[in-house]
Amino acid sequence: MKGLTLYLFLFLHCLLTEAVKSGDGVYIVYMGSASPATESNKAQILINTMFKRRENAVLHVYKHGFSGFAARLTAEEAETLAKKQGVVSVFPDPTFQLHTTRSWDFLKYQTAVKIDSGPRSSSGSDSSSYDSIIGILDTGIWPESASFYDKEMGPIPSRWKGTCVEAKDFNSSNCNKKIIGARFYKDPEDEDGDYYTSRDVIGHGSHVASTAAGAVVENASYYGVASGTAKGGFPAARIAMYRVCTPDGCAGSSILAAFDDAIADGVDILSLSLGAPSWAKIELNADPIAIGAFHAVEKGIMVICSAGNDGPGEGTVVNSAPWILTVAATTIDRDFESDVVLGSNKVIKGEGINFADISKSPDHPLIHGKSAKSTDASVDSARRCEFGTLDGETVKGKIVVCENADGTTYATNAMEEVKSKGGIGCVFVDDRTRSVASTYGTFPTTVISSKDAEELFSYLNSTREPIATIHPTVTIEKFKPAPAVAYFSSRGPSGLTRNILKPDISAPGVAILAAWTGNDPSVTLEGKPPPQYNVISGTSMATPHVSAVAAMVKSQRPTWSSSAIRSAIMTTATQTNNDKGLITTETGAEAMPYGYGAGELSTTAPLQPGLVYETTPIDYLNFLCYHGYNVTIIKTIAKVIPENFTCPSDSKVDLISNINYPSIAISSFRGNESRRLSRTVTNVGGDGETVYTASVEATPSLNIQVTPEKLRFTKDGEKSTYQVTVSAASASSPPKKDVFSSITWSNGKYKVRSPIVVSSESSSTS
Repeated sequence: MKGLTLYLFLFLHCLLTEAVKSGDGVYIVYMGSASPATESNKAQILINTMFKRRENAVLHVYKHGFSGFAARLTAEEAETLAKKQGVVSVFPDPTFQLHTTRSWDFLKYQTAVKIDSGPRSSSGSDSSSYDSIIGILDTGIWPESASFYDKEMGPIPSRWKGTCVEAKDFNSSNCNKKIIGARFYKDPEDEDGDYYTSRDVIGHGSHVASTAAGAVVENASYYGVASGTAKGGFPAARIAMYRVCTPDGCAGSSILAAFDDAIADGVDILSLSLGAPSWAKIELNADPIAIGAFHAVEKGIMVICSAGNDGPGEGTVVNSAPWILTVAATTIDRDFESDVVLGSNKVIKGEGINFADISKSPDHPLIHGKSAKSTDASVDSARRCEFGTLDGETVKGKIVVCENADGTTYATNAMEEVKSKGGIGCVFVDDRTRSVASTYGTFPTTVISSKDAEELFSYLNSTREPIATIHPTVTIEKFKPAPAVAYFSSRGPSGLTRNILKPDISAPGVAILAAWTGNDPSVTLEGKPPPQYNVISGTSMATPHVSAVAAMVKSQRPTWSSSAIRSAIMTTATQTNNDKGLITTETGAEAMPYGYGAGELSTTAPLQPGLVYETTPIDYLNFLCYHGYNVTIIKTIAKVIPENFTCPSDSKVDLISNINYPSIAISSFRGNESRRLSRTVTNVGGDGETVYTASVEATPSLNIQVTPEKLRFTKDGEKSTYQVTVSAASASSPPKKDVFSSITWSNGKYKVRSPIVVSSESSSTS
């Protein structure tokens, strides 16, 4: 998969200069909003002028939600186009990467507020008055999966304008009342057209789609592991699949084309389990996801994206534009246990999905990788069981213990080395991946923690002929503590701006069972038929959980804006686990909002959040001003904009903190100052007259005051504004690192919580 070559640019002319340096290739020409009447064909006019004599130069034309095109250009042509009137930006076509059911039961048990959301049949039909449509940009769909049956679903909504595009292995009959739309996009790198189809050849898209809106399927499992009922979070929802990814990645030009089509098709929710790598640092006007999402939100469509899989390092979160709901990944209360039994009969609990077929008794020789190193390998590399580091004669017939000593090795790599040298099993020591089950097929492999490894090493070093065995996987439910933030889940703060907290929310993304392609040899056990369901992990898997809840809220609250739904999801999140403690990281340390955002998703509380924060179109326009764009560019980008709109005279990045977001983030905070912010909430509790009282949970290094302390409402739909003043508890000793607090409004029935993060001056500039 090719990497991105775009970096953060402060000004548009810097972006264009870099585009020229990138040389010839596919470029995206972004021309802002789809203008009305006389200017609606401005992209086509430009295309006709430059490309009328060149066949196949233009790959995509964007015309529904925004204007522009993708084309094969020389560097000189890119530079020329960038100077044309009405062109916002020209940039090389980037390639993005995928961010890759018990989870719904776990969320249901974790939800503190129990709300009857109305009857819903097992087939997926329900009594709601609005038929939610989830658009998914991914690898396609496997329509034959039982998760996509449409039994007892009602007619397709008349407002749906999409289509089911036929291909060599996909026809209109593959769509039904569940899969109501399917499109694919030509990848510039796919010259042979191997993937000119909506059919999923990877599995990722089918997995995501069934997690969000799959029908109820009993007796689903991965060869008996994770056995139970597979179901989507909102089976009543319809699915529209937009195949933008191939095994080579996800082309930015295809992503923009899918956004353009989805806007015209009439989706309610857009779910994207993909994004740029964290190091790319793409500016907003060169980010296809940020651009497409902006115009989708303009049309009232909610956009939900994965945070990325580059954790646990700080500052790795992606898809962090304020009009996107950004999702982190957490574990659930299910463990795939594969135990190690030592010759002393001591049992050490491990994690991993394997179908081991060796003796259940501990009678296999056990050896440490460093004791089996090849002649030319270092002790440290053999300790990690890196490729080519083990001696075949020493390893043959033995179970090998390998360690992730430096944080860069994975159990799968160690297993392959052990297996290739004739070993019969692999025990991998790694705190990072202990709670994330990978699949190892029939080769006995398990992951144990460093704490549990102490006893294993003690036995190994004190016994002349140590022996052990590895048991096949058993599924353990009601595992504690859960949720925990997954080690791979990308963390904040956002590289775009520290003045908005990202990620926004967390949801189950570890070892999720969902639909798969029906012919994938890579996950098929020898002598077994291909599995119809698979277990995988990633923020990709967390995202459709949130998309499902958003679709459910939309079905019950069809007049709510996308920002109201986002607020409902964020302010009702939980911060505790099933062991009555605070959510932790993979190491057991207390997790912070940079890891989980507002907290863990609730499945029902967003239906009745009490109050909501509505982020208005003007908020987003002001954000662009504060972020450094001038009013001319903003008026080209945005369609919904007041004629007399102008950027505030004092536009600066700190003012981003003041847009009406459900969380509060302040950057570059100094000890001798105070910051005053404003927020507006809308009463949606259904109780008419009510009073909400504020409570503040503040770190000792900060003073946080809320004015007024009580908000009085006389009717539903009424708005009320309050101010938050943040100052250091001691001017001489301000916070030296990022600190976290929260504000909760409650009327005794509902609790509406907003996390607060304050970045010190030193941490904001580091």
